Amino acid sequence: MNAKGFGNFLDVVQVCDSTFPIGTFNHSFGMENYLRTDKIVNADDFEIWLDTYLKTQFKYGEGLLIKLCFNALEEEEIEKIWEYDQLITCSSQAAETRNGTKMIAKQMIDLVQTLHDIPLLEEYKQRIKQTIVYGNPAIVFAIFAHDKGLEVEEATLLYGYSINSTMIQNAVRAVPLGQKSGQLILQRTIPLLEGILTEIKQLDASYLGANVPGIELSQINHETQIFRLFMS
Repeated sequence: MNAKGFGNFLDVVQVCDSTFPIGTFNHSFGMENYLRTDKIVNADDFEIWLDTYLKTQFKYGEGLLIKLCFNALEEEEIEKIWEYDQLITCSSQAAETRNGTKMIAKQMIDLVQTLHDIPLLEEYKQRIKQTIVYGNPAIVFAIFAHDKGLEVEEATLLYGYSINSTMIQNAVRAVPLGQKSGQLILQRTIPLLEGILTEIKQLDASYLGANVPGIELSQINHETQIFRLFMS
């Protein structure tokens, strides 16, 4: 990798940092409801939840979405990206999750555009403003990573790592989870992401938005939870 390519890679790494201010620290995507119902009480319980989340919602959601968007970008079939936006948004039953995802996508576009100014992201932003599409951070990331010259495998793993790291940092605050325990979980889940990437390669658009009842019900139940640390 030459200096320019390495610089582009680092640009993407910056967006993947758990401190990148797009609001993900405000969302647990159902994890908090497991806390309040005592299904998660320690690091082991959280790791089971995180493994399940990655193997289901990430794999059939944002992970697969990045692959599909990369394919559409390579084939110059941009309309497919807007179709995927509709499909992934409407496949989520939890209003908080849908709204949280849209908020993160808007903040992500604004900040990425401030730093890099990518024409297709500007078009995406305008479509969201016109309510033609909803907005999804994985689509924003796919467009950005593709523009920076990353391969689809690199983009999927980096985005998965970003979600993984952010969820763990949220758990450090909420479970509570020790920082050392969090880093051990992060290390153990990296091979899991590599396995999920292999599985995603075998999936097509018919799998986009597939979900499991337990996690989705926890996201729905969070909407009526009286005490909360997170928005979803």
